[in-house]
Amino acid sequence: MARYKYFDKSQGLFLAVCLDEQLIPGSFEHTLNYLIGQFDLSAFDAAFRNDQLGAPAYPPTSCSK
Repeated sequence: MARYKYFDKSQGLFLAVCLDEQLIPGSFEHTLNYLIGQFDLSAFDAAFRNDQLGAPAYPPTSCSK
């Protein structure tokens, strides 16, 4: 099973940017982000062979929830 890093879009970054605030509601990007969040992306887990070795990866849905 893939190991993922904890990711919280509301957490502070090196830049003063909140990813949730960057997508304007009603824009194409906001809609695309929402739609991607509705898909079952568990198929991506097979691509990450880091369950015992390697560093955790960011989950594919980190930008779409």
